[in-house]
Amino acid sequence: MCQLLGLNSNLPTDICASFAGFRERGGRTDEHADGWGIAFFEDGGLRILNEPHPSCQSQLAEMVAEHPFQATNIVAHIRKATVGTVRLENTHPFSRRLWGRDWVFAHNGTLVDFVPRLEGDFRPRGCTDSERAFCWLMDGLQHRFGDVRPDFDTLFAWLREAAVALSDYGVINFLLSDGELMLAHCSTRLSHVLRQAPFKRRVRLVDTDEDCDLGQGVDPATRSVVLTTVPLTHDEAWVNMPAGSLWGFRDGRVLATAPTVAGRVRQQAEACA
Repeated sequence: MCQLLGLNSNLPTDICASFAGFRERGGRTDEHADGWGIAFFEDGGLRILNEPHPSCQSQLAEMVAEHPFQATNIVAHIRKATVGTVRLENTHPFSRRLWGRDWVFAHNGTLVDFVPRLEGDFRPRGCTDSERAFCWLMDGLQHRFGDVRPDFDTLFAWLREAAVALSDYGVINFLLSDGELMLAHCSTRLSHVLRQAPFKRRVRLVDTDEDCDLGQGVDPATRSVVLTTVPLTHDEAWVNMPAGSLWGFRDGRVLATAPTVAGRVRQQAEACA
């Protein structure tokens, strides 16, 4: 399967240290060699870089690991193809525009026989189950709320029900962001860590066995949450998010969390009760 990396912060910051380790999993320290991508929300705009090639061999990915792109929300992905060919249009993250904002989505997992009827403005450009799921979510949000973005609690409640529905088709670990919120669903495996002052001066990257200073050049007022499929560093207090849970983050803080259980699993549990 694929792997995810995300950042949500109260101030613009970079993800160089984390991405330096993460990109190694794209073909060197792990098997996710079928493409990579990263999206930065910065200065009111969206920058997406992606390639259908192993990130560990990519000069562009190396540049991202070394260049301090400043952003408040970042979504990155390395791909091991299960549905859809290895092509640029099938690389994550995917983006669409809704309510005057760019939304970005990346998925880890496989959805079986998920062929939804899409009736709105959102259509897949590639042939992955992941992009179909994203379009289905965007279609559902537009259909349910029209042209007016709901408040966070309403949005979160709707997304929880959507995650339950998607879980009926398989594994749906995902990151979804509009540049303000980071919404994360853990179907099987996802972790996060809080980084704030006083920053750890020495942490060791799992994939490169190198030390890095998390506070170097960082505004002491910065508070950020880093999310990833598998923890990237030693010596940090990574939180394993429970399987079957939805999380909402803003400004480097947890806003909400709620359980999500696939419908057929819930029905089985109720039948046995």
